[in-house]
Amino acid sequence: LDLIHFNKLDTLLICSFSLSHTAERTGSLGCIGWVLVILSGLITVLLFPFTIWFCLKIVQEYERSVIFRLGRITDRKAKGPGIFFILPCTDSFVKVDLRTVSFDIPPQEILTKDSVTVSVDGVVYFRVSDPIASVANVANADFSTRLLAQTTLRNVLGTKNLAELLSDREGIAHSMQSNLDEATDNWGIKVERVEIKDVKLPHQMQRAMAAEAEATREARAKVIAAEGEMNASRALKEASLVIAESPSALQLRYLQTLNTIAAEKNSTIIFPLPIDVMSHFMRN
Repeated sequence: LDLIHFNKLDTLLICSFSLSHTAERTGSLGCIGWVLVILSGLITVLLFPFTIWFCLKIVQEYERSVIFRLGRITDRKAKGPGIFFILPCTDSFVKVDLRTVSFDIPPQEILTKDSVTVSVDGVVYFRVSDPIASVANVANADFSTRLLAQTTLRNVLGTKNLAELLSDREGIAHSMQSNLDEATDNWGIKVERVEIKDVKLPHQMQRAMAAEAEATREARAKVIAAEGEMNASRALKEASLVIAESPSALQLRYLQTLNTIAAEKNSTIIFPLPIDVMSHFMRN
């Protein structure tokens, strides 16, 4: 008999351990929790005309509701949109807005890789992708995302040179978006877009960059002028070779020059000697 009682006690202990383990694993409320839920349901039924206003809740199309029953999330899926019911004594809920939210990153004083201090600000667009994670895994998802965006902006820009910062804003914004999206994934946040708004340089750096740009433009202008003179000299050389092969071409050039001079209303016109006369004297 003692052995039978011992076996029954062992079986009860194993069953109770299995039930408690299953309740812990599945997130069950336990015996006391179910008693409180049943009492709350009875009170709601007994006071039905009055408790209906506390039980009936409505969420909008862009909202979801995370319901807690005695501190536990009742379902692994948020409620809504539309109408849902809660027990007034044991249930509580948190509304979560699923719309895209944008916020400005305040200007951050950042030291670039080449030791230049700049002030950079931006804008971030994000939305809640998992309402339950945004409520259960972080105290304030919106505020935490704002702080993380500021630190991410400093970390990303700290690895860039000034030239990269000024010329590759799109790449920097994409890198920030990837880092933010990866960091906020456990919070149920989806970062949709990041933009760099303005980059402010110190006044001394602005003057130095303006002087450098002006010097570059002057150097380019001198190179272009030198190339033009070189091309003009080549054209003159080719023209002289053509005229040397055909002396009559030089006479036609003289006539064109006289026509141009006559059209300018000059009081004195000088006629050059024919080239044949000059060549006769040069021969003698």
